[in-house]
Amino acid sequence: MNTLYLDGNSLTLEDVLAVAAGDVTAALAEDARPRMQASRDLVERWVRDNKVMYGITTGFGEFSNVHIGADKLADLQRNLIISHAVGCGDPIPRHITRILMLLRANALAKGHSGIRISTVEHLLAMLNADIVPVIPSQGSVGSSGDLVQLAHLVCGMMGLEQCWTNDCNTRSSADALADAGLQPVELSAKEGLALINGTQMMTSYLTWTTARAKALMRMADISGAMTLEGLLGTTNACDPALHAVRPHPGQQAAARNVLRLLENSEIRESHRDGHDVVQDAYSLRCMPQVHGASRDAIAYVEGVLLREINAATDNPLIFPESERLIEGGNFHGQPVALAADFLGIALSELANIAERRIERMVNGKLSGLPRFLTEQGGLNSGLMIAQYTAASLVSENKVLAHPASVDSIPTSANQEDHNSMGSIGARKAWQIMRNVENVLAIEFMTAAQALDFHTPRGMGRGTGIAHSIVRDTVAHLDADRLLFEDVRRIARLVQKNTILDNVEREIGTLE
Repeated sequence: MNTLYLDGNSLTLEDVLAVAAGDVTAALAEDARPRMQASRDLVERWVRDNKVMYGITTGFGEFSNVHIGADKLADLQRNLIISHAVGCGDPIPRHITRILMLLRANALAKGHSGIRISTVEHLLAMLNADIVPVIPSQGSVGSSGDLVQLAHLVCGMMGLEQCWTNDCNTRSSADALADAGLQPVELSAKEGLALINGTQMMTSYLTWTTARAKALMRMADISGAMTLEGLLGTTNACDPALHAVRPHPGQQAAARNVLRLLENSEIRESHRDGHDVVQDAYSLRCMPQVHGASRDAIAYVEGVLLREINAATDNPLIFPESERLIEGGNFHGQPVALAADFLGIALSELANIAERRIERMVNGKLSGLPRFLTEQGGLNSGLMIAQYTAASLVSENKVLAHPASVDSIPTSANQEDHNSMGSIGARKAWQIMRNVENVLAIEFMTAAQALDFHTPRGMGRGTGIAHSIVRDTVAHLDADRLLFEDVRRIARLVQKNTILDNVEREIGTLE
């Protein structure tokens, strides 16, 4: 198995996904070690000199004016962890917790946190041994970092609480550590604070959701192109000349994708001469503009994310070159909070326009196809309720897309008087993403049914491949059956990128 070396500066989205999947192990890069050791040496020297340092020789938050003696510093760090592990709600999904562990280690590898190298190696040893703590998803206000969730992570390092054995079952963290030949970590000065001050809970959710968003935006182009073909829409609105005079990059990319997907479509060609409507409905005609705007938003979020996952986000930070300890606010999640809200909105719009396309396909007055895409309407309801489900999901997304970052509530006796709520925004974006996966699954199912009515004419190079993958998974709907299983099977194709991968294998990578 390959090893990913963490230096705190060069982590990529692809690296993170590989670790989340367990495809690579993680270790500290050699050039990270001298930086980490230099900051640790300063901490130990300052402790010997009895220097007053927030969270190292003082209490935390409102207790920052309480000096702690040298003989109590280890107790201070342990108490910090067990007092801050007060999460609730459903656990963070296991693969996202693996990302959280990786991101925290990478931040510490920058060498500004004053933590011992051995403590970070302990965290990475747990990750590599797949000892993944069970961490409640609720409790972070997104400033002073994701204190609650990161405290639960450290509890796992200390042999407290539970860890996953698989996605459903748990066991004692102490037992898991013992079986892997690892001792529970014993924290030294500054280490508890270094481990829990950071934005890694919100960025772990956002990393996964952003990666999914990059795939979903291309899948939305595929399902949208299938719908356009099934409804005999015109591709005039994808003309490069049109988009050259409004040169948003996402808009141009979406238009090019649709044209590539529909290349060589006999269905399209059979209605080109004299049969094109002058203008399609917005959900077809404005597909490049809407998909493109979401595409540009996702690109913005990815830029924020790549900076954040390679940032030092605890407090105080140590700068060995100048021997300075600076107390600041790099733990504040506002940059991530705004990005998470933006991502949720961008994903919601992909689902909104897809649901409108689904409606056009099942509405016989708009489509020219059999009502609800069933040949024996009345006796059969066809795909009537599939559109209901899509409508429900997009309406739920509209509620979830309300920004979390506009809210704040004071904590720690008003010392921490502005909080980002970025963890809430990141969890919402993740839930929106899951809803989008199902909406696109419904569009794939509906578009495949619509295209069936145009056989034997051939489909586009890309849309034909997508149709084949859907039909290999679920059969044409001749008569009513349980559609729940159909949607679930196609949703798996979406979640695993099966349709996307097969289409791109045929026509090349979509933009």
